[in-house]
Amino acid sequence: MASPSCLWIFSVALLPWSCAAWALGHVAGPGPLPLVIWHGMGVFGLPRCPGESSHLCDWIRKTLNAGAYSKAVQERLVQAEYWHDPIKEDMYRNHSIFLADINQERGVNESYKKNLMALKKFVMVKFLNDSVVDPVDSEWFGFYRSGQAKETVPLQETALYTQDRLGLKEMDKAGKLVFLATEGDHLQLSQEWFYAHILPFLE
Repeated sequence: MASPSCLWIFSVALLPWSCAAWALGHVAGPGPLPLVIWHGMGVFGLPRCPGESSHLCDWIRKTLNAGAYSKAVQERLVQAEYWHDPIKEDMYRNHSIFLADINQERGVNESYKKNLMALKKFVMVKFLNDSVVDPVDSEWFGFYRSGQAKETVPLQETALYTQDRLGLKEMDKAGKLVFLATEGDHLQLSQEWFYAHILPFLE
């Protein structure tokens, strides 16, 4: 049976990402935390409307950029906090009030890195038929190669990893990163899959 502290950190991980980030940035536990599940590099697309496979969806996501990084939208719309435009990286880094900060893209906050590296395991779940997160590789901390929005690169080829701004490279070498994949749409976990693949990390 999972301990209350294990269940607490797991439940935090399934709340909106800003809640999980608040926990990692501000809560110091009594010992190494057991698990976190996280959305990695943000989104650049609409739910059920992947821009790389539809001209209309691509036009819509580019149009959204006109307001996605305005102060009013960033402060009032949680979805905008996840918006990461790989074509206009400077605009993203300068105006994203949450994602660019938590992913250490404006500077390194040592408390974020320290708290993340205190995890026993960092479990990332990719939903192979996810129609909400675009690109789906973001769930494993991959993202579009900078400057375009078609080709994705894995975590290990991102600056976040090679510069080790969050400690993910060091955690990877220590065997702390766990990459899981499951069939299904966004956050659609069967009870059987949960018991077989997630519960062991909480025991």
